[in-house]
Amino acid sequence: DLRTYSYHALNREVCEFANILKAMGVKKGDIVTIYLPQIPEQLFAMLACAKIGAAHSVVYGGFSHESLAERITDANSRIVITADGGFRRGKSNNLKEIVNKSLENTPSVEVCITIKRTGVDVYMENDRDYWFHDLKNLPIASPKCETEIMDSEAPLFVLYTSGSTGKPKGVVHTHGGFSVYTATTHKMAFDIKPEDRWWCAADPGWITGHSYIVYAPLINGATVFMYEGAPNHPYPNRWWRMIEKYGINILYTSPTAIRGLMRYGDLWPNKHDLSSLRLLGSVGEPINPEAWKWYHRVIGKGNCPIIDTWWQTETGGFMICPLPITPLKPGSATKAFFGNEVSVVNDKGDEVKAGEEGNLVIKNPWPGMARTILNDPERFVETYWKKYQKQGWYHPGDAARIDSDGYIWIIGRSDDVIKVSGYRLGTAEIESALITHASVAESAAIALPHELKGNAIHCYVILKKGFEPSHNLEKELKELIASVIGPIARPDEISFLDNLPKTRSGKIMRRVLKAKALGQDLGDLSTLDE
Repeated sequence: DLRTYSYHALNREVCEFANILKAMGVKKGDIVTIYLPQIPEQLFAMLACAKIGAAHSVVYGGFSHESLAERITDANSRIVITADGGFRRGKSNNLKEIVNKSLENTPSVEVCITIKRTGVDVYMENDRDYWFHDLKNLPIASPKCETEIMDSEAPLFVLYTSGSTGKPKGVVHTHGGFSVYTATTHKMAFDIKPEDRWWCAADPGWITGHSYIVYAPLINGATVFMYEGAPNHPYPNRWWRMIEKYGINILYTSPTAIRGLMRYGDLWPNKHDLSSLRLLGSVGEPINPEAWKWYHRVIGKGNCPIIDTWWQTETGGFMICPLPITPLKPGSATKAFFGNEVSVVNDKGDEVKAGEEGNLVIKNPWPGMARTILNDPERFVETYWKKYQKQGWYHPGDAARIDSDGYIWIIGRSDDVIKVSGYRLGTAEIESALITHASVAESAAIALPHELKGNAIHCYVILKKGFEPSHNLEKELKELIASVIGPIARPDEISFLDNLPKTRSGKIMRRVLKAKALGQDLGDLSTLDE
């Protein structure tokens, strides 16, 4: 189904939703939990909260009832907004059933507003659960609602990001700084014009969707395109068909999605007229040079600059990215967005030489930075500020290097750096080497314990259509890595898979591969894309 809203209609929908929330007792400073599929009501709910001074906590619709309950409890939400279900790959899921289970363990919740999306039968508890369409028909749902005047430092939203250990972190962003920074980075990096049709192919349950589906594009007056579904269902041309049909000008997506579609070859995108595109973007992880080149050549027809962006949930918006006029290098996010001072340093805080790997640091504050972690300010300091406390630098936890031209190359999370016989190797550079081979569509590298070397490299590869796994191909790929990076990077083993475990936001779940290889418990799989 297709739904279209003008800015006038959007305002009406947001006001009606805001008045419903007020009638349900939502007050300035409350935190409302939103657990929805990727439908327009997800945006309406977020903006309605902002309008009346309540913070929203959007929980990605793939999380389990335990993960949802944990987030509701931490936010102390009185109200949860959900749907009966959502659609993906032609199938519906039952979100309300997950919410019902989570509410058994969340006594703070008094009201659950449910949007009818799939029409599946769901259990609705009297005096707690309300259908959204019923509430909209009541006099409380007035199309006019005064906007609450807020302090610029008042919380706009809480967004939970997974910690490597312990419970998820509720990152707090504010009305003033977040809005100004996301809108500015969006406008400058993507040269946004009012006539643009902008498609950020993320989920609003993640920061990319908050910043670059909801807030920045609407502040900048762009036309926003949203899609509920997978990139390759029912066929691998789903995205390209929609770009042609709706005349999308700018596509912003993840390297994993690009590599996933690249494996189907050039014929699918070449069936469609993609000439409406003027800019392409990349987000979520370092993009392999081969994927960058394919994206540029096949999707952008060699005419669309690629805006490769590095940032985090905690930064609110782009920290390192090109502008449309910046000379590009495939695989590099280029240079810091203006106003940001970024360096690569060693553990002592000394800048490393050009080309050397080290810890990425941000030396100055910026408007969009997170202000704290909800209910745990000490963890905020410990996680991001303690390592370089003396210098007052923000430490994002990523490894990087700066080349002789001053271009920044993100290696990946410091956790994704593999130490082999004392040498530091980034999983991203190993995977980038693999993907240069004609047979390789996607790859993942992990470290497994080794008696002599400390760690050994194990790689997982998805082959392009027309190629078959073999001992000779494995040997060839090992030699390729050794020749591109050096003998120290030669993997001990390469396994051929049909699929890699990924989150629905497109990130490879390397910890799942590692746990499987070591025979360990796979841990929380609630974000795993089935």
